[in-house]
Amino acid sequence: MAFDALTTATAGLRVTQSQIGVVSQNIANVGTVGYVRRTLTPVTTGPGNAGVASGTIARAIDAAALKQLRSETSGAAYTSTMAGIRGQLDALYGRPGDSSALDGMFNGFTRSLQSLAANPTSTAARNTVVSAASGLATTIANAANGVQALRSGLEAGLASDTGDANTLLGQLAKLNARLSATPKSDMSRPDLEDQRDQALNSLSALMDINATTQSDGSVSVLTGSGATLLDHENAATLSFSNRGTLSPQALYSDDPSQSGVGTIVATTPGGGKIDLIATGAIRSGSMAAAVELRDTVLPQAQRQLDDLAAGLARSLSDRAATGTAPADGTKGALDIDLTGLSSGNAVTLTVQDGGVQRNLILMPFTGAPPDSVPAGLTDDAEATVIPFRLPGSGDGAPATMAQALSDALGGGYSVAEAEGGSGAVRIAGTGSASLLAASASVTQVSSATDIKSGKPQIPLFVDGKAATLFTGSFEGGSQLTGFAQRISVNPAVAGNAASLVGITGSGTSTGDATRPQALYDALTTTPRTFSSASGIGGIDAPTRSSVAEFVQGVISVQGSAAAAAQDLDEGQSIALSTAQGRFASTSGVSIDEEMSNLIALQQAFTANARVLTAARDMLDTLMRI
Repeated sequence: MAFDALTTATAGLRVTQSQIGVVSQNIANVGTVGYVRRTLTPVTTGPGNAGVASGTIARAIDAAALKQLRSETSGAAYTSTMAGIRGQLDALYGRPGDSSALDGMFNGFTRSLQSLAANPTSTAARNTVVSAASGLATTIANAANGVQALRSGLEAGLASDTGDANTLLGQLAKLNARLSATPKSDMSRPDLEDQRDQALNSLSALMDINATTQSDGSVSVLTGSGATLLDHENAATLSFSNRGTLSPQALYSDDPSQSGVGTIVATTPGGGKIDLIATGAIRSGSMAAAVELRDTVLPQAQRQLDDLAAGLARSLSDRAATGTAPADGTKGALDIDLTGLSSGNAVTLTVQDGGVQRNLILMPFTGAPPDSVPAGLTDDAEATVIPFRLPGSGDGAPATMAQALSDALGGGYSVAEAEGGSGAVRIAGTGSASLLAASASVTQVSSATDIKSGKPQIPLFVDGKAATLFTGSFEGGSQLTGFAQRISVNPAVAGNAASLVGITGSGTSTGDATRPQALYDALTTTPRTFSSASGIGGIDAPTRSSVAEFVQGVISVQGSAAAAAQDLDEGQSIALSTAQGRFASTSGVSIDEEMSNLIALQQAFTANARVLTAARDMLDTLMRI
């Protein structure tokens, strides 16, 4: 019996010593990132389970808590990236109300026009208008350049994140191989599992993943949408086609040959390729946020600034043309004065056909019109765009408009010269089609140097260093795209500030306030159509507002979006903290708990030692008998 006690106590000492070693390891790794608390549970051995032996060292892991932690990590990385970039975007416009902010610069410009209208003979007031206009154009251009700088930064960030994800997948493939070859009883296995889980957690911050642990300890990794990235030792290779510095024209397309930005491609071990962006495989994490910001949020911000720059330029150089009922009482027709119609001066027809209301956009070209014009680059992304050729080669606008409508729709509408001519056309629906409204913004000057037109309109803002008249033309590409970067004050006006007052050729004097007052009204009270792509109206439809209201809309939309993104990030941070707490409660090391365990194990060790001492004393007594 003494021998049995001796054997049991010796085994108990060994097990207790092993347990103390595990607890000591836990204590030593308090605060170590990725370390999961170890446990060692003794197992019974021998006849009648009278003995004891060390079992395997296991990790105290809660699979459900770990899965939630990875999901919340992906969500937190997404919201953090969104909040950070949206905050930087909002800062590009300046603090609302500041004189140097976008709205402050616009208000300063309109105030200078008011001052000039009040004192049109003042040379200082004229120069102030030119200076304020230049400052406003610079502010818009700087904000637009900032938008593209953010996009370029995201492009570089995606390249870096793709490289990091690729490295993590490679590490996981190697860890899978080592885990598959390591027995479960091996003391080094928990360390390998910690490294594996830490790599998975890091990967989840980049993209949403689903990780499934196999019976041999290896993991299979799929994106949230189901694309396989890792299977045992076979990892997909991720690559990113970095395009470097992005311009307003560099937009995403599902067709790689047409896309102006980089995409993420996963190449499987078998050689297959998966475009993770085109297939929507990445739905969360910092990479998903970067893609959404680069391809959706920031291009829309660019479009808002382009629309603002275009509205600013055209409100001062164009007149609004609206269809009216014919004076002769012709039913179902509208007359609209298109005198001076220029390339890009779109004519919008609101029609109803078969009970469906929609917009038709007639887009004029001076040369041969293309087969199609992207609706997304017009005021209404849902409209049907119909290119037509302006008068030339003996053809008049009504004839070419009518032919274009017929070619595109197969009939249903007629276009003819209105009664009295003088550039007015009459448009009517025929058959089941009916015309509800017609409108256009018609440029009233012939060129950027036409500052003595005899009309209130003046090309104060022009396109680029070449000082090209802005008309919204699509000749050779969209003039609108990137106009925010190129808008500048017309050198012809800057060099002759007197042109801001008086309408030379109309008999008025330079002391006449007609022009500055007309320019002020055009900016602050006259409604214009702004594109649905700008997102200012809150619905997928064009917005009607003055330029002043549109400026406030841009500021408000970006400010609200930045605040909402910040609120969402704060909420997600709380969710992540909760998930971390839940995981730590099971898998983390509590110094108090481990110290308590250590004291209990020390007591057990002492008890086993006393059994050994008692057994030794008994044997000594027996030997002396």
